[in-house]
Amino acid sequence: MNLDGKTAVIYGAGTIGGAIAQAFIEAGAEVHLAARSEPALRAKAERLGAKYAVVDALDERAVDEHAAAFERIDISVNVISDNDVQGTPLHEMSVDDYLSPVVTNVRSKFLTSRAAARHMVRQKSGVILFFGGGGDGSVHRRWHLGGLVTAFDAVESLRRQLAAELGPHGVRAVTLQTGGIPESIPAELRDRVEPDLVGQTVLGRAATLRDVGRVAVFAASDWGRTITGSQVNITCGSVLA
Repeated sequence: MNLDGKTAVIYGAGTIGGAIAQAFIEAGAEVHLAARSEPALRAKAERLGAKYAVVDALDERAVDEHAAAFERIDISVNVISDNDVQGTPLHEMSVDDYLSPVVTNVRSKFLTSRAAARHMVRQKSGVILFFGGGGDGSVHRRWHLGGLVTAFDAVESLRRQLAAELGPHGVRAVTLQTGGIPESIPAELRDRVEPDLVGQTVLGRAATLRDVGRVAVFAASDWGRTITGSQVNITCGSVLA
Protein backbone atom coordinates (compact mmCIF):
# COMPACT_ATOMS: atom_id res chain seq x y z
CA MET A 1 0.00 0.00 0.00
CA ASN A 2 1.99 2.95 -1.29
CA LEU A 3 1.69 5.94 -3.60
CA ASP A 4 5.14 5.79 -5.17
CA GLY A 5 5.30 7.83 -8.35
CA LYS A 6 1.83 9.35 -7.84
CA THR A 7 1.08 13.06 -8.14
CA ALA A 8 -1.55 14.32 -5.70
CA VAL A 9 -3.22 17.73 -5.64
CA ILE A 10 -4.86 18.73 -2.37
CA TYR A 11 -7.06 21.82 -2.31
CA GLY A 12 -7.15 23.23 1.21
CA ALA A 13 -4.19 23.43 3.57
CA GLY A 14 -5.99 23.28 6.89
CA THR A 15 -5.93 20.48 9.45
CA ILE A 16 -7.59 17.84 7.25
CA GLY A 17 -5.66 18.82 4.13
CA GLY A 18 -2.40 18.84 6.07
CA ALA A 19 -3.06 15.40 7.56
CA ILE A 20 -3.81 13.89 4.16
CA ALA A 21 -0.80 15.60 2.63
CA GLN A 22 1.52 14.26 5.32
CA ALA A 23 0.21 10.72 4.89
CA PHE A 24 0.50 10.92 1.10
CA ILE A 25 4.09 12.13 1.33
CA GLU A 26 4.97 9.35 3.77
CA ALA A 27 3.45 6.89 1.27
CA GLY A 28 5.70 8.18 -1.52
CA ALA A 29 3.49 10.63 -3.41
CA GLU A 30 4.51 14.00 -4.79
CA VAL A 31 2.06 16.37 -3.11
CA HIS A 32 0.93 19.78 -4.32
CA LEU A 33 -1.06 21.92 -1.90
CA ALA A 34 -3.40 24.60 -3.27
CA ALA A 35 -5.15 27.25 -1.20
CA ARG A 36 -5.99 30.97 -1.19
CA SER A 37 -3.89 32.29 1.68
CA GLU A 38 -0.20 32.21 0.76
CA PRO A 39 1.45 32.74 4.18
CA ALA A 40 -0.31 29.80 5.85
CA LEU A 41 -0.08 27.71 2.68
CA ARG A 42 3.64 28.31 2.27
CA ALA A 43 4.33 27.50 5.92
CA LYS A 44 2.37 24.24 5.73
CA ALA A 45 4.03 23.20 2.46
CA GLU A 46 7.53 23.93 3.76
CA ARG A 47 6.88 22.02 6.97
CA LEU A 48 5.60 18.96 5.11
CA GLY A 49 7.97 19.06 2.16
CA ALA A 50 5.15 19.63 -0.34
CA LYS A 51 4.94 21.93 -3.33
CA TYR A 52 2.29 24.63 -3.36
CA ALA A 53 0.40 27.17 -5.42
CA VAL A 54 -2.03 29.94 -4.53
CA VAL A 55 -5.34 28.86 -6.07
CA ASP A 56 -8.92 29.87 -5.28
CA ALA A 57 -10.86 26.61 -5.69
CA LEU A 58 -14.01 28.64 -6.44
CA ASP A 59 -12.37 30.38 -9.42
CA GLU A 60 -12.93 28.37 -12.60
CA ARG A 61 -10.08 29.92 -14.54
CA ALA A 62 -7.61 29.61 -11.66
CA VAL A 63 -8.44 25.93 -11.09
CA ASP A 64 -8.24 25.05 -14.78
CA GLU A 65 -4.97 26.90 -15.38
CA HIS A 66 -3.35 25.36 -12.30
CA ALA A 67 -4.38 21.82 -13.28
CA ALA A 68 -3.40 22.28 -16.91
CA ALA A 69 0.22 22.89 -15.87
CA PHE A 70 0.58 19.31 -14.60
CA GLU A 71 1.76 16.48 -16.81
CA ARG A 72 -0.51 14.17 -14.85
CA ILE A 73 -2.74 14.16 -11.78
CA ASP A 74 -3.22 10.80 -10.08
CA ILE A 75 -5.09 11.89 -6.96
CA SER A 76 -7.29 14.93 -6.36
CA VAL A 77 -8.63 15.89 -2.93
CA ASN A 78 -10.74 18.95 -2.13
CA VAL A 79 -10.97 19.83 1.58
CA ILE A 80 -11.31 23.60 1.44
CA SER A 81 -13.33 25.40 4.11
CA ASP A 82 -17.08 24.80 3.84
CA ASN A 83 -17.92 28.47 4.54
CA ASP A 84 -20.81 27.23 6.66
CA VAL A 85 -22.85 29.16 9.21
CA GLN A 86 -23.96 27.13 12.24
CA GLY A 87 -25.82 27.84 15.45
CA THR A 88 -28.76 29.71 13.88
CA PRO A 89 -32.17 28.03 13.54
CA LEU A 90 -33.26 27.73 9.92
CA HIS A 91 -36.31 29.92 10.43
CA GLU A 92 -34.00 32.75 11.56
CA MET A 93 -31.25 32.19 8.96
CA SER A 94 -30.73 34.29 5.85
CA VAL A 95 -30.84 32.56 2.50
CA ASP A 96 -27.23 33.59 1.81
CA ASP A 97 -26.02 32.00 5.04
CA TYR A 98 -27.93 28.80 4.27
CA LEU A 99 -26.65 28.55 0.71
CA SER A 100 -23.05 29.52 1.52
CA PRO A 101 -21.76 25.97 2.22
CA VAL A 102 -23.91 24.51 -0.56
CA VAL A 103 -22.55 26.85 -3.22
CA THR A 104 -18.99 26.59 -1.89
CA ASN A 105 -18.99 22.79 -1.85
CA VAL A 106 -20.79 22.14 -5.10
CA ARG A 107 -18.93 24.76 -7.13
CA SER A 108 -15.44 24.08 -5.82
CA LYS A 109 -15.71 20.30 -5.87
CA PHE A 110 -17.16 20.30 -9.36
CA LEU A 111 -14.37 22.55 -10.64
CA THR A 112 -11.51 20.65 -9.03
CA SER A 113 -12.95 17.25 -9.93
CA ARG A 114 -13.47 18.31 -13.53
CA ALA A 115 -9.92 19.63 -13.80
CA ALA A 116 -8.48 16.39 -12.43
CA ALA A 117 -10.78 14.20 -14.51
CA ARG A 118 -9.45 15.71 -17.74
CA HIS A 119 -6.03 14.31 -16.85
CA MET A 120 -7.35 11.04 -15.46
CA VAL A 121 -9.49 10.16 -18.47
CA ARG A 122 -6.47 10.61 -20.70
CA GLN A 123 -4.31 8.54 -18.32
CA LYS A 124 -6.99 5.86 -17.88
CA SER A 125 -6.44 6.02 -14.13
CA GLY A 126 -6.90 8.26 -11.11
CA VAL A 127 -8.74 8.78 -7.83
CA ILE A 128 -10.92 11.71 -6.77
CA LEU A 129 -11.39 11.81 -2.99
CA PHE A 130 -14.08 13.67 -1.09
CA PHE A 131 -14.40 14.24 2.66
CA GLY A 132 -17.73 14.49 4.45
CA GLY A 133 -20.47 12.14 3.30
CA GLY A 134 -23.71 11.20 4.97
CA GLY A 135 -23.15 11.50 8.69
CA ASP A 136 -24.92 10.72 11.97
CA GLY A 137 -28.65 10.80 11.25
CA SER A 138 -29.50 12.20 14.68
CA VAL A 139 -27.20 15.20 14.38
CA HIS A 140 -30.09 17.41 13.21
CA ARG A 141 -31.76 17.07 16.62
CA ARG A 142 -28.67 18.18 18.51
CA TRP A 143 -27.20 21.05 16.49
CA HIS A 144 -28.29 23.87 14.20
CA LEU A 145 -26.16 23.03 11.15
CA GLY A 146 -27.65 25.40 8.58
CA GLY A 147 -26.88 24.24 5.04
CA LEU A 148 -23.86 22.08 5.86
CA VAL A 149 -25.58 18.69 5.62
CA THR A 150 -27.39 19.84 2.48
CA ALA A 151 -23.97 20.61 1.01
CA PHE A 152 -22.59 17.18 1.96
CA ASP A 153 -25.63 15.47 0.40
CA ALA A 154 -25.20 17.46 -2.81
CA VAL A 155 -21.53 16.50 -3.05
CA GLU A 156 -22.47 12.83 -2.61
CA SER A 157 -24.70 13.15 -5.67
CA LEU A 158 -21.76 14.62 -7.56
CA ARG A 159 -19.52 11.78 -6.39
CA ARG A 160 -21.98 9.13 -7.57
CA GLN A 161 -22.30 10.75 -11.00
CA LEU A 162 -18.54 11.09 -11.36
CA ALA A 163 -18.03 7.45 -10.41
CA ALA A 164 -20.56 6.32 -13.00
CA GLU A 165 -19.18 8.44 -15.82
CA LEU A 166 -15.47 8.07 -15.07
CA GLY A 167 -15.44 4.40 -14.10
CA PRO A 168 -15.20 3.17 -17.71
CA HIS A 169 -12.00 5.25 -17.97
CA GLY A 170 -10.42 3.59 -14.93
CA VAL A 171 -11.08 6.55 -12.62
CA ARG A 172 -12.50 6.14 -9.11
CA ALA A 173 -14.49 8.56 -6.93
CA VAL A 174 -14.63 7.89 -3.19
CA THR A 175 -15.83 9.74 -0.09
CA LEU A 176 -14.17 9.45 3.31
CA GLN A 177 -17.28 9.45 5.49
CA THR A 178 -16.62 11.38 8.68
CA GLY A 179 -18.46 11.66 11.94
CA GLY A 180 -16.31 14.64 12.91
CA ILE A 181 -12.60 14.96 13.72
CA PRO A 182 -12.08 16.60 17.16
CA GLU A 183 -8.58 17.86 16.27
CA SER A 184 -10.05 19.91 13.42
CA ILE A 185 -12.58 21.72 15.63
CA PRO A 186 -11.68 25.30 16.67
CA ALA A 187 -10.25 25.37 20.18
CA GLU A 188 -13.04 27.54 21.57
CA LEU A 189 -15.65 24.93 20.54
CA ARG A 190 -13.82 21.65 21.01
CA ASP A 191 -14.61 21.13 24.70
CA ARG A 192 -18.32 21.41 23.92
CA VAL A 193 -18.42 19.45 20.66
CA GLU A 194 -15.94 16.60 21.21
CA PRO A 195 -17.92 14.82 23.97
CA ASP A 196 -20.96 14.79 21.69
CA LEU A 197 -18.98 13.36 18.76
CA VAL A 198 -17.39 10.64 20.86
CA GLY A 199 -20.66 9.87 22.61
CA GLN A 200 -22.31 8.93 19.31
CA THR A 201 -19.66 6.33 18.42
CA VAL A 202 -19.76 2.64 19.28
CA LEU A 203 -15.97 2.52 19.75
CA GLY A 204 -15.98 5.25 22.38
CA ARG A 205 -13.51 7.38 20.42
CA ALA A 206 -13.48 9.56 17.33
CA ALA A 207 -11.18 9.33 14.33
CA THR A 208 -7.92 11.27 14.55
CA LEU A 209 -6.16 13.27 11.87
CA ARG A 210 -3.69 10.40 11.59
CA ASP A 211 -6.59 8.03 10.97
CA VAL A 212 -7.90 10.27 8.20
CA GLY A 213 -4.51 10.33 6.48
CA ARG A 214 -4.05 6.58 6.65
CA VAL A 215 -7.50 5.81 5.25
CA ALA A 216 -6.94 8.38 2.50
CA VAL A 217 -3.74 6.56 1.50
CA PHE A 218 -5.61 3.25 1.43
CA ALA A 219 -8.47 4.64 -0.66
CA ALA A 220 -6.08 6.33 -3.11
CA SER A 221 -3.73 3.36 -3.44
CA ASP A 222 -4.06 0.20 -5.50
CA TRP A 223 -5.15 -1.59 -2.32
CA GLY A 224 -8.41 0.35 -2.66
CA ARG A 225 -8.75 -0.34 -6.39
CA THR A 226 -12.13 -2.04 -6.02
CA ILE A 227 -13.74 0.91 -4.22
CA THR A 228 -15.61 3.57 -6.18
CA GLY A 229 -18.95 5.32 -6.05
CA SER A 230 -19.15 4.77 -2.30
CA GLN A 231 -18.20 6.03 1.13
CA VAL A 232 -15.43 4.62 3.29
CA ASN A 233 -16.82 4.83 6.82
CA ILE A 234 -14.35 6.36 9.30
CA THR A 235 -16.98 7.39 11.86
CA CYS A 236 -15.93 4.89 14.57
CA GLY A 237 -19.49 3.62 14.48
CA SER A 238 -21.45 6.85 14.85
CA VAL A 239 -22.90 5.78 11.51
CA LEU A 240 -23.82 2.11 11.17
CA ALA A 241 -24.32 1.02 7.57
